[in-house]
Amino acid sequence: MKYIAVLTIAGSDSCGGAGVQADIKTMSALGVYAASAITSITVQNTMGVKAIQSIKPDIVSGQIKAVMDDIKPEAVKIGMVNDVATIKSIANTLQESKPGIMVIDPVMVSTSGSMLMQPEALDIFCRMLLPMATLLTPNVPEAEVLSNIKINSMDDMDRAAHNILDMGCKAVLIKGGHLEGNKKIDRLYINNGETHQYVHETIHTRNTHGTGCTLSSAIASFMARGEDMPQAVAKAKTYLSMALVAGKDVNIGEGHGPVDHLFNPEKLIIR
Repeated sequence: MKYIAVLTIAGSDSCGGAGVQADIKTMSALGVYAASAITSITVQNTMGVKAIQSIKPDIVSGQIKAVMDDIKPEAVKIGMVNDVATIKSIANTLQESKPGIMVIDPVMVSTSGSMLMQPEALDIFCRMLLPMATLLTPNVPEAEVLSNIKINSMDDMDRAAHNILDMGCKAVLIKGGHLEGNKKIDRLYINNGETHQYVHETIHTRNTHGTGCTLSSAIASFMARGEDMPQAVAKAKTYLSMALVAGKDVNIGEGHGPVDHLFNPEKLIIR
């Protein structure tokens, strides 16, 4: 018997709503065992990011190797990686272990608008880490940076997705939450030509801190549990929507508060 394990490689959020903290809460709520490799320490609260201290690359790679060698997770989720040395370290270490499922959330801008990835790191990210992704999950601003296309419509989203797929990832989910409207439309593009669309009602709340981290962790968790990618995305979207609704009127901090990750937690799944 064993637990279903997922490794998150991401930054630590001192206010607990995003980053590794959100990943661990999400994975635990969905019944999978969460392991972690910390890439950076952020000084932040719901009002914004004040400072970022990167962890030494050899310590980052050491954390990953320790988990991959021993726990052997079914999936890996990668979140905030904001410097060249860390990206190279992660890519080189994962090339050795070759995880079967790798969900990458290209965290470049925080909910409060703070830049989280150093500009010089973007090229290395696109060349070394992005092609390893089973699934990339950018929001609209991040997809614009990656594709070099301004996204104002669904047609723009389609063009941006194909530009990103041409960079080597197996699939890309572009999250349409930054487009205006009463419905939020996300589109999943797979490199075999499949396209899947997910439509959810807009949930009016300021508590949106860590939604990208939460969604990508939920997708990785459902894929680790055995769901195919389109179904894993659908279930992760539903989980995130329910977490947003559960926490939409709760006041934690003075800015963008977190979702309620633990509105209905599952027991750890044992196989």
